[in-house]
Amino acid sequence: MSDGRIPVAVLGATGNVGQRFVQLLECHPWFRVAELVASERSAGKTYREATDWRLSATMPESAAGLMVQGYDADLQSPVVFSGLPGEVAGEIEQRLAARGHAVLSNTSTHRMEPDVPLLIPEVNADHARAIETQRKNRGWSGYIVTNPNCSTIHLVLALKPLHDAYGLEGVLATTLQAVSGAGYPGVPSLDMIDNVVPYIGGEEEKIEVEAQKLLGGYDPAQGFQPAAVVFSAHCNRVPVRDGHTECVSVKLANPATPEEIIETFESFRGRPQELGLPSAPPQPVIVRREPNRPQPVFDRDDAKGMASIVGRVRPCPLLGSKFVVLGHNTVRGAAGASVLNAELFKVDGLLPV
Repeated sequence: MSDGRIPVAVLGATGNVGQRFVQLLECHPWFRVAELVASERSAGKTYREATDWRLSATMPESAAGLMVQGYDADLQSPVVFSGLPGEVAGEIEQRLAARGHAVLSNTSTHRMEPDVPLLIPEVNADHARAIETQRKNRGWSGYIVTNPNCSTIHLVLALKPLHDAYGLEGVLATTLQAVSGAGYPGVPSLDMIDNVVPYIGGEEEKIEVEAQKLLGGYDPAQGFQPAAVVFSAHCNRVPVRDGHTECVSVKLANPATPEEIIETFESFRGRPQELGLPSAPPQPVIVRREPNRPQPVFDRDDAKGMASIVGRVRPCPLLGSKFVVLGHNTVRGAAGASVLNAELFKVDGLLPV
């Protein structure tokens, strides 16, 4: 029997991000997991049988008994959350969008396409207007909306209030990224123990171009216009389980003191907070004033993993200002971002239900 919640499907349900979707949706007031999709290796098994559950909480019983369907399944759920591997996401997500589903994707495949919104609701909710153009261009009754890379989300949540208040001219970001960002089994332990790996394929490019799209504008006649901000990223894998840390220096068009920047962070709110969306953190950017915070082990789960945690706000002798930002990479950095996008779309009447 239906409980009034919108039935949703999770693609890539047995993977790290798929498991996080299932966990976050277990008691969601608006959505319920009705269908689970994974590779043919898992299809035909119950979710409990098919999944090596890697999260700290117990697998939700509401999902455990569901039968996993294959990639070619004819899904009935109007809303689809995608945690698919990039190599298979393109065809599957497009097929489902063409059939009328709202596809909210964590996968990088479609993020930079000229008619696909790349969305952080507190940052660029108005970019959802591109859905109309996407449907017209492609002849789809559904659509694809993406959320950014995990490091980009937390970086841009911190940059947005600064860009609005002072104007951004340049950003230098050095990331210290958790191993869970590489999926499971991810980076071999002998590569990570007692080590830092100063390379994550494609990550630096994603941060640099995705941030420009997110902070830029959208006009139906001209499409997306990237922000005129210069980004430079260094990405490193470190032996941390969850939580990406980023050391950020910014050049502001109108310089500000550390105290002014802290006040700007703390007063920042977006549409999710104004609307009281179920997954929205009350404060999207949380400032820690201790000299040695934020730290992943202490701060990644603050606001249920949905906020960006900032600390060490101070002058930068090179660019003007600098700070540290931390965020949970599989909650707000992945599955939680797609769920929040879906909540915004429900309120705005953009879900096909």
